[in-house]
Amino acid sequence: MSAVQSQNLRPNIYERYLDGLGAGDWTTWDSPAGSYLSMVAAEADSIGAVPMFTLYQMAADGGNNMSVLSSSSFMSAYWANVKLMFQLIGAFGKPTLVNLEPDFWGFAQVQAKDGDPTQLFAYVNSNPDCATLSNDVVGIAGCLLAMGRKYAPRAYIGFPPSDFGDPTNPAGVIAFMNAIGAQHADFIVAQTGDRDAGCFETMNSAYGCDRNGTATGWYWDESNVTTPNYQQHLAKILTWHQGIGGLPVIWWQTPLGVPSSTPGGTAYNYRNNTEHYFLTHASELTAVGGLGVVFGTGENHQTNITTDGGQFQSLSGAYLGSPASIP
Repeated sequence: MSAVQSQNLRPNIYERYLDGLGAGDWTTWDSPAGSYLSMVAAEADSIGAVPMFTLYQMAADGGNNMSVLSSSSFMSAYWANVKLMFQLIGAFGKPTLVNLEPDFWGFAQVQAKDGDPTQLFAYVNSNPDCATLSNDVVGIAGCLLAMGRKYAPRAYIGFPPSDFGDPTNPAGVIAFMNAIGAQHADFIVAQTGDRDAGCFETMNSAYGCDRNGTATGWYWDESNVTTPNYQQHLAKILTWHQGIGGLPVIWWQTPLGVPSSTPGGTAYNYRNNTEHYFLTHASELTAVGGLGVVFGTGENHQTNITTDGGQFQSLSGAYLGSPASIP
């Protein structure tokens, strides 16, 4: 917030995670229970932004640990926190964005028999708010939507597809998201990358940048000539937009690194060019269903708005002076 104010930034969206369960979960970060959410919502409101909350509770015992779904104690605590989240958003009383469980849907698709979300058991209808829903991953998604509609009618809800759910078949990811009912939400969450490209190029395991065991292919070509490039990414997003209910797309956790011809970088100063491309080619985003972009770091050592040499301040200011039209 201090950096936003000191740089006179004008963000439309102000986003924070709500994660963990049990000791240390988001409901315990401030007192009374859950007041952290209300504090963030008030901060967003104070600068004229819409609050956005990323619910990331399913990963409390490991992102790919699906055994938690069959733990009655885990799921009971999970649903209690979801209810509190939506009740507090409802009490806030203003439009709020909710991003539901990044990565979880991909892990669920991988581990469900034949990629069928009805084949992965989960405690759902023990929750009184979802007594008529099925005890499986379809029920989880349906219950999240039902609780949001009931307790926070001014909330807008989005599900994030995961490429790794079916990495060789993008249509399979779309089919899975429709099977859980993602087309009944309000928007689709797209993630460009949770690290700067330069961090992946260094393969620094301390910062989680050794993913997939390769240092190449992370820095996209802004001229859209070589692979990977932005036209390829936007073509994929268009298939999501068209295939999942025609819902608008919000990019989330979009890196803040600065373009450079030199691979890599150092902590807080890794190279990346997504912010530059998105804010100078925004009409290309709206053309594939884009509604907005949330910029932010997915790990504490990535480039941020205090270490980017003023890039976000300059690019966002120029963009907001002549924004792209939304069809």
